[in-house]
Amino acid sequence: MMKYTKYETARVIGARALQISMGAPFLVKLNDEDLQKLRFNPVEIAKKEFDAGVIPIEVKRTMPNEGKRKAA
Repeated sequence: MMKYTKYETARVIGARALQISMGAPFLVKLNDEDLQKLRFNPVEIAKKEFDAGVIPIEVKRTMPNEGKRKAA
């Protein structure tokens, strides 16, 4: 698994929490007791999914000078 920066982590969890709040199905098994502990909070559910490594969101990083040509 790729190591994410805190900014990438926040972005992925935030995007997934928005999906959950709009009615997307959970990607991890959560029983009623777990949902009560999480208080049905989409951000907390997204954090659980992130920790499980099941969020289907990809982070693409551009490297410096990638795609640029040197002047000949």
